[in-house]
Amino acid sequence: MSREQLQNLTEPMYYLLLAMTEPRHGYDAMQYIRRITGGRVRIGAGTMYTLLARFEKEHILVQTAEEGRRKIYALTDKGRDLLEGEITRLRRMLEDADAVKKEAEPDETA
Repeated sequence: MSREQLQNLTEPMYYLLLAMTEPRHGYDAMQYIRRITGGRVRIGAGTMYTLLARFEKEHILVQTAEEGRRKIYALTDKGRDLLEGEITRLRRMLEDADAVKKEAEPDETA
């Protein structure tokens, strides 16, 4: 996965990285994401395990343990940097939207 492909994360990518701020296995991450989003975001098993494999290959996640068939993953420094960059990008987008909305508000002093 080239850097260009990771400039803007998809929603499943973002939430997976967010879930992996603490070590988790794939199913636990799926449940965590569903819980923190109130069920709005649901990542299926196929997507989850594809992303885990891609992120591990790109050194964004690292396997830290194995409990039976469950592999436990955690963010690497590269993964933390990627997540922080995405959070910053999303915040800037919201700030831009707020600025545009404020400009569009009618002037109540006139």
